[in-house]
Amino acid sequence: MNDILEHPARWECATCGHEWRRDAAPEIADGPRMVKDAHGNVLTDGDCVILIKDLKLGGSQVLKGGTKSKPMKLGDGDHEISCKVEGIAVGLKACFV
Repeated sequence: MNDILEHPARWECATCGHEWRRDAAPEIADGPRMVKDAHGNVLTDGDCVILIKDLKLGGSQVLKGGTKSKPMKLGDGDHEISCKVEGIAVGLKACFV
């Protein structure tokens, strides 16, 4: 299942609505990737996170702000966090936790 929508000048994530330019240069990392939450705290594999806002998953399904996740795993890509929230496996952007 591909959740990336193509537009003439940009890409869009169908899951969270994040948009980025098609001509954006890829990020080049000099060291290990550092992922920070919405408050600037560094996240690591195994952390449990709490959603800071309601996130619509599609249809009428919504993950409520304040909901705690199971231990998460950091990954590469636009959605840095892979975890389970309320029994649903989701990919989240760090800015929402």
